[in-house]
Amino acid sequence: MTLLFTHRSAEDHLNPPGHPEQLARYGAVMGAVEGLDVARREAPDIADAALLRCHPQSYLDRIAAAVPTGDWQMLDGDTYLSPGSLAAARHAAGGAVAAVDAVLDGDADSAFVAMRPPGHHAESQTPMGFCIFSNAAIAAKHALDGRGLDRVAVLDFDVHHGNGTQAILWDEPRALFASSHQMPLWPGTGAASERVAHDNVINAPLRPGSDGRVARQVWGGILERVADFSPQLVIISAGFDAHDDDPLAQLCWRENDFAVITQAIAETAQGCEAKLVSCLEGGYNLAALGASVRVHVETLMRHAI
Repeated sequence: MTLLFTHRSAEDHLNPPGHPEQLARYGAVMGAVEGLDVARREAPDIADAALLRCHPQSYLDRIAAAVPTGDWQMLDGDTYLSPGSLAAARHAAGGAVAAVDAVLDGDADSAFVAMRPPGHHAESQTPMGFCIFSNAAIAAKHALDGRGLDRVAVLDFDVHHGNGTQAILWDEPRALFASSHQMPLWPGTGAASERVAHDNVINAPLRPGSDGRVARQVWGGILERVADFSPQLVIISAGFDAHDDDPLAQLCWRENDFAVITQAIAETAQGCEAKLVSCLEGGYNLAALGASVRVHVETLMRHAI
């Protein structure tokens, strides 16, 4: 069984008109999963203890103090807070943590957290790239420190490098972080040479204009490394902005490429007897986002262990 975690607070995070990370993204995602045989659960507010595994109290205080009473507060050049943004961000991170608990408790084999704002660019003390809290990293640290797992893999196929996830898990030998992403492209991190003492980071930069055939080959190699790591839990940072129609980048994936890569990840997780949690990241063409989310969730459903 696959669980779907959502919360109405995702509708209360508002960005200025014309911003790519718009409210309509949530509508596109929810429309895409309409009619699927998934069990729905509310994404809960996150406990501060779970946030503090990745973000210091000073950062939580700074974000809370920046929430405006009206309009928007700019945190960096493209990351904003509106009056409802903090609640949405807390429920997005809380959904990721709750999804980990659900699959580890045997309630489901996989889960998709359909929340916004996204998270993989948020560093420990720095909001950026539309992201406030580092949802996937928070979920991984919860699995390790809160649930006692020994090995967790975070796999990121968003078109932008998950710099925040990588930075937070950089010195965590119990976590493996792997990312495919366009390069050159913002945020400019994610070179293949970015390796650490624990050899727990795999970056696979992709040239602009490369298609899903290239991506499948790259992910085949990544997943061999993942299988060797033998994670007990796999967390996907599921960004769909590598789609050919997405306005923010120049990769040329199609919906079927997301399905094939999701299937390969799910089969690798099955081979390791690992449960699977997927967290929504990017994707800014509404039609492409909806279609890609649909095949992603359908693939998770077909490959439940």
